[in-house]
Amino acid sequence: MSKIGKQPVTVPQGVNITIDASNVSVSGPKGNLSFAFRPEVAIELKEDQIIVSRKFETKFAKSLHGLTRSVLANMVKGVTDGHEKTLELVGVGYKAAKQGDNLVLNVGYSHPVVIEQVPGVQLETKENKIIVTGADKILVGEIAAKIRRVRPPEPYKGKGIKYMGEVIRRKAGKTVKAGA
Repeated sequence: MSKIGKQPVTVPQGVNITIDASNVSVSGPKGNLSFAFRPEVAIELKEDQIIVSRKFETKFAKSLHGLTRSVLANMVKGVTDGHEKTLELVGVGYKAAKQGDNLVLNVGYSHPVVIEQVPGVQLETKENKIIVTGADKILVGEIAAKIRRVRPPEPYKGKGIKYMGEVIRRKAGKTVKAGA
């Protein structure tokens, strides 16, 4: 049995869950999310808990068991509390600013880089930080990764866009040979 898959997902007050033939819809104060699950997995709602079980004992069904439970837990957390990723700008002259709904990054290129607003995700800037928030964990992670790809941190000086708390492995620079 899957350690993660066998744990029930607790549904807090104010969250509505609808289970159709192969679709789960979760709605709450932060938004609405839906997930199409595979036929190898069964989802049922008992009182205030979601229970995920597998219909078959195949390797594929076992791999989907924990995954489906994790996705449902992230959906419930997203519609109640929301998900957040924070990115840091490290470098002299690197800055981010909101221009309407878009995010404009000045990160050492000859031109500013514009990241367009995606429905369901909010972008904020504070000093040298970019905060990406939303109900859908997958979408928040994708947008944060897209912003980070604009200028990933380099290993010599650590300049670039990095996640908050991310440790950048640093390399030593060139050294001058003695006696040359």
